[in-house]
Amino acid sequence: MTKKKHYQLPLERLKILVHEHGDEVWLHQPTNRVWAQYTFNQVYDSALRIAAGLKAQGINTGDRVAILAKNSAYWMIADFACMLGGFISVPIYATAGEDTISYVMEHSDSKAIFVGKLDDGTAADAVLNATNVIALPDYNLENRIPDHRWHDWLLRYEPLTDIHQAAADDTLTIAYTSGSTGKPKGVVLSHINLAAAGHDTADLLGAGDSERRVLSYLPMAHITERSIVTMHSLYKRLTIYFNEDLASFVEDLNIAKPSFFMTVPRLWAKFQSQVLSVIPDEQLQEMLKGEGGEAVAAGIRAKLGLNECSAFGSGTAPIPPGLLKWFRGIGIDIGEGWGMTETSGPACSNLPYHAERIGSIGVPLPCTDMKISDEGEILIRGTAIFKEYYKNPEATAETFIGDWMRTGDKGIQNEDGSFSIIGRVKEQFKTGKGKYVAPVPIECLIGAVPLIEQVCVVGSGRGQPMALAVLADLGTINKDDVRSIISSAVAEMNAGLESHCRIDHIHICDEAWTIENNMLTPTMKLKRDMLEAKYRHIIEGETKELVGWS
Repeated sequence: MTKKKHYQLPLERLKILVHEHGDEVWLHQPTNRVWAQYTFNQVYDSALRIAAGLKAQGINTGDRVAILAKNSAYWMIADFACMLGGFISVPIYATAGEDTISYVMEHSDSKAIFVGKLDDGTAADAVLNATNVIALPDYNLENRIPDHRWHDWLLRYEPLTDIHQAAADDTLTIAYTSGSTGKPKGVVLSHINLAAAGHDTADLLGAGDSERRVLSYLPMAHITERSIVTMHSLYKRLTIYFNEDLASFVEDLNIAKPSFFMTVPRLWAKFQSQVLSVIPDEQLQEMLKGEGGEAVAAGIRAKLGLNECSAFGSGTAPIPPGLLKWFRGIGIDIGEGWGMTETSGPACSNLPYHAERIGSIGVPLPCTDMKISDEGEILIRGTAIFKEYYKNPEATAETFIGDWMRTGDKGIQNEDGSFSIIGRVKEQFKTGKGKYVAPVPIECLIGAVPLIEQVCVVGSGRGQPMALAVLADLGTINKDDVRSIISSAVAEMNAGLESHCRIDHIHICDEAWTIENNMLTPTMKLKRDMLEAKYRHIIEGETKELVGWS
């Protein structure tokens, strides 16, 4: 049972930081490669003025206010403005399409929306015609003149004096799920939910009060980024740098010199591909074993911009244990973690790092309890667990068994107390032989092959499972070599699998799966239904060779 503990609420922590560190720099915001700095005092003053601006528009306590923008200092300030005014923030992914933006705005009854920089503003231009739009300083929509502008409000309004006194169970935000299985659900999260997640995540990523640095680049609309960045920064000293765009990512990483780095499995795979495109893995492994191996590993970490990191993490989707072991060889010990929007972000983690727990998601955070149901599903409860789905009592009732939340993940608890994910309850499929297959463990095995960057195991109704795969960019390598390497790896893998789980075909796709082509959610999870629809002719067709191409 989780121990009941007192957590200071986010607004309490914000006021303490402003009082104790007011003139210190908190946020670093790049614009056209010029960096602006914002102190705690400046963030607080701006948030109070923006909150006053919202009040002046007739927005009242409990009203919803959406945020549609890429990560920035302004995103964070808008979020704090909502808290200070007693409004409920509704983040929308910056990559969201027209249908999602319209659905979230309508379903949440949002009275206004902050809009900032978007890589593609087409969807927002199309659906924000009748909405109360507040332009952040980096607003770049071409066809929608905003109703209000950020800098105008900072000049026009005095700081809000009637600051909202939040109770622990008051709603702080409605975070919509990424919609991998149908319409997004609005997850109602309270101030105490985010307090518990932020506090325990901050403890997880390092001890003491020494100042830490982070690069914010994963979407702030996703609850994990808000836990490990925004909320973390309220409970431990954390200087935040924002990534300006994809082209400047490596440069921004080197400027930030992060103390910890959390990302998704696909980016870890890309990092590996970058290294192996310069030096073949066999040669690299020999160098790492040699006398100068530590210097080689340090050089690679420096090139990746991770030479000052003391903690590394991976989440949102399973990561192949083989990839974790490869990174351990260059001195990057990645702690795999697990969480959901409904758990306010990270809920279980292999941090502090334990090498013997590779392949697991580690142990629960102090604010949560976890167990395995009789059906093999992971159940969770605790202070960070969400209150309800907004306007969806049926889904809420289906999700809870007493005070235990059903996660939808199948798992096991290991002898050392750690947990391992073995798939999603609803992702299992039945082959034509009537046998059930869980795709995730097989995907982790295939994903450990350095040639493969993305993989999805399918096979409902087929005689045997097969895999769709996207190759990593490793420079010039011919198809015969690819076929030979993958065939050998699959043969070795199949030898260790039960007969009904063995792969009989791997189809190499000619197009990477991205958010833009609707094959990935905004959090980089596979959209299995979209992949199966796109490649149905391959899945249902005859496959004679073990490895084939589009």
